[in-house]
Amino acid sequence: MFERCLKIQMEEKEMREVFAEVMEELAQADPRVIYLDCDIINSIKMTKFAANRPDRTINCGIQECNMIGVAAGLSETGLIPFAHTFAPFATRRVMDQVFVSCAYARLNVRIIGSDPGITAGSNGGTHMPLEDIAVMRSIPTVTVIEPTDSIVLNDMLRQTKDLFGVFYLRLSRKKSEQIYLPGSTFEIGKANCLREGTDVTLIASGICVADACRAAELLAREGIQARVLDMFTIKPIDRNEIIRASQETGAVITIENHNILNGLGSAVAEVLTEEAPCRMIRMGVQDCFGEVGTLAYLKQLFHMTPEDIAANARRLVARKSEL
Repeated sequence: MFERCLKIQMEEKEMREVFAEVMEELAQADPRVIYLDCDIINSIKMTKFAANRPDRTINCGIQECNMIGVAAGLSETGLIPFAHTFAPFATRRVMDQVFVSCAYARLNVRIIGSDPGITAGSNGGTHMPLEDIAVMRSIPTVTVIEPTDSIVLNDMLRQTKDLFGVFYLRLSRKKSEQIYLPGSTFEIGKANCLREGTDVTLIASGICVADACRAAELLAREGIQARVLDMFTIKPIDRNEIIRASQETGAVITIENHNILNGLGSAVAEVLTEEAPCRMIRMGVQDCFGEVGTLAYLKQLFHMTPEDIAANARRLVARKSEL
């Protein structure tokens, strides 16, 4: 079970450092674990892994489609491939290979997409995947996970290593804000309720979870009780928790580091429309391209700050009686 930190704080290690450490432990314990990359091994801190385990590291060069094909072939031989590149190239560029060579073929592949959404920062719009969840959740059998912090990442890497199927993990390379205590464990497909509330539910994933918690604190000062759900698994989505949130709070806001089309917000809206309609607002990037900027600037640009979340919550609570 998970335990939440008493106070949100910046983690000591970058997500990529934790990724490299866990991969080393997995490879040491299981000779089937193999790592693939597209010539950006240093960017994910896997240089030491590659030096220590040259027979378990494949640099495919800047050939992302080929990397996925190689991963599929390695899976066919019984190995457990973890394939990494930047998120736009791990999804948009390789969709057909993931669909045909991995998912349709019923193989066993983990795809790591780093720097999703606005975390791409100075790399700008070309490297800023705001549709990677949309791409991957549209492929049958693919599990889509967005680790909230390095604690979730640690557990998800260990869990998915021993599961069979195609998994997509999207994660920032830099330090995240710590939500959970070390040693916490998580259930794939099950949302974590970080705060109870009866007036509105804030459903967030990834870097947006910390800001949803901050927004809930702002709202509490005004007497508005906001429930906060960490939906770290986008697919399969936790339908039961979404339905319960609708029935018990009557208003839902989704906050995601992604286009509001076909990502977390759309997945939640699908459940609500079919099972438990209520007032809803989708927050995130409003169907436009990304641009160069700091994370703080981009959050303001796309209206994803705690203050933006709180403002939408006030409006939604005021409109609940209209439905």
